[in-house]
Amino acid sequence: MPAAMLHYACVLVLLGAHTAEVAAGRGHLRWEPRCQQRLPDGTQVTTLLPPRLDGPWVSTGCEVRPGPEFLTRSYTFYPNRLFRAYQFYYEDPSCGKPAHSLLVKGKVRLRRASWVTRGATEADYHLLKVGIVFHSRGALLAVAGRLGQSPASRDCARRLPPAGAWLPGAVYELLGTRAEQDCAAALGFTMHELSLVRVQRHLQPQPRAPPRLVEELYLGDIHTDPAERRHYRPTGYQRPLQSALHHAHPCPACGSVSRADEHHPPVLPLQAAPALHLHGRWVSSSCEARPAVLFLTRLFTFHGHNRSWEGHYHHFSDPACRQPTFTVYAAGHYTKGMPSAKVLGGTELVFEVTRAHVTPMDEVTAAMLNFSKPGSCGGPGAWSLGTERDVTATNGCVPLGIRLPHVEYELFKMEQDPRGQSLLFIGQRPTDGSSPDTPEKRPTSFQAPLVLCDEMAQDFPRLLQHSPLLGKPPSSRGPCPPVAPLPFLFLVLGLAFLGWL
Repeated sequence: MPAAMLHYACVLVLLGAHTAEVAAGRGHLRWEPRCQQRLPDGTQVTTLLPPRLDGPWVSTGCEVRPGPEFLTRSYTFYPNRLFRAYQFYYEDPSCGKPAHSLLVKGKVRLRRASWVTRGATEADYHLLKVGIVFHSRGALLAVAGRLGQSPASRDCARRLPPAGAWLPGAVYELLGTRAEQDCAAALGFTMHELSLVRVQRHLQPQPRAPPRLVEELYLGDIHTDPAERRHYRPTGYQRPLQSALHHAHPCPACGSVSRADEHHPPVLPLQAAPALHLHGRWVSSSCEARPAVLFLTRLFTFHGHNRSWEGHYHHFSDPACRQPTFTVYAAGHYTKGMPSAKVLGGTELVFEVTRAHVTPMDEVTAAMLNFSKPGSCGGPGAWSLGTERDVTATNGCVPLGIRLPHVEYELFKMEQDPRGQSLLFIGQRPTDGSSPDTPEKRPTSFQAPLVLCDEMAQDFPRLLQHSPLLGKPPSSRGPCPPVAPLPFLFLVLGLAFLGWL
């Protein structure tokens, strides 16, 4: 990775967790057994190039977009390049109270492999029709209020019926042959997610049965600032859709979403959010992608007895997380959580980052750090490949955008998947690379979930001492899917600082 790209990309966001224990008397890191279980050979992920979109794809649960917006999606692609997409929006974070549904029809054409986001394919799309169905008077009033906020969109608001004339099931055209103007655009709606596509396959092990094929469709990410969505072209991904024919089991939401239409939105069962219980080690379930071409894995450990955290992050240059570029270790403290009034089911916390270590994992990064201004990233001495250095004394690392000490206002949520596995969702990083360093910048949506791989007692006797891990660590899966080499980096684009969580 060129030095210029490193400087641009490194708004490191570290929230964390110490992923290993200190072996008695040696200070050497090791993984817990449940965190180093290897994937069976049959469960390796395969990327389809070019991607095959034909068929129905559905959400596997209630999704959260910045705002927040709660929704489920059902997209069907046809061999003649036409597509039909349903987006179902809700009033609640469980997707149990439908507000309105969007019916979208159009054409999509795959173009070429993306030169920005490795492993992705770029596409063009054209919208033919966008219709909206309101499932309550309150939803109608809310959308009309959004359209009435600017002079350019007030004509669109006037074309909607008054609340007293609302008809359940009626489709109101926002874009199409009968619409005099593009009211979908006036509402801030786009389908730019179709401009970046990735399809993956893997085999899901089944007890006492052959493995099950699972297909996932990754579409482009949604900008965290609604005002920028009309112009933003994705470089990262949203939560993936799964094939309605080849999805993971169990999936209670898949059937409900696949059978739904604009008149009959899926109503997902109410799920009580478990209380936030951070104690233990949490790890990425797969190689994660971030805007600005960042591929990484994360691993955090939280110590509840003194509200301290440690994190290891490993950054890679490839979408399979096999070619490391550099790693970061970070540590600090966090405050007691408070329920979020804006994102129901979420918990607001404040994290402080006070320590950081950096390890260059390729020659380009090591050379870039050696050419940096003296005193801007660690003490005297040359950087060498695979050698970790403490950058706390220099208040971070300027070439990598690391600034210490640092405070971030965070949003957390816990869930259990259908198999009873604990998941931890951490706030989505701002697309522009800035840091949520004020309460107003606190996230309203989430990143890909982390998986609990080892739960520790709340009154852990002491904060584990960090020690660099030498050699190549084992990949992991199972309760903790493939956790790439240690420590783990969580990079988030930008010129600001690290997005520490």
